[in-house]
Amino acid sequence: MVRVLATGTFDILHPGHLLFLEEAKKYGSELWVIVACNVMIKHKPKPLLSETQRLKMIRALKVVDHAVLGDEHDIFRPLEDIKPDIIVLGYDQFFDVKELEEKIRLRGIQSKVVRINAHEPCSTCSTGAIIKLIRL
Repeated sequence: MVRVLATGTFDILHPGHLLFLEEAKKYGSELWVIVACNVMIKHKPKPLLSETQRLKMIRALKVVDHAVLGDEHDIFRPLEDIKPDIIVLGYDQFFDVKELEEKIRLRGIQSKVVRINAHEPCSTCSTGAIIKLIRL
């Protein structure tokens, strides 16, 4: 069994999220998703939906086998429990693949990190774009 891990905020689910998770699942037989907890989101505006709502939505997706809320203090802590074979990054996630691999190796995590470049080029395929449309 190949365990794949995807992470994200997943605020206002949209087709881009679904594409990302479907592409992630292609890398293995079991897809785990870590939903970022609010206190750890520092690179963009805080989500509109609560952590529990976002987690519930991700858990409801057919493509997702397991979903958990991220750690409030250490983004790498859940990886120690999940033990993924592969960690997938979305095309727009801010992590650098090599830098992330180095950081997880220091924690004794031997996962391969890959970036999924596929994305939906539509006006409602990003949370930011949806928010802009709503504000019009």
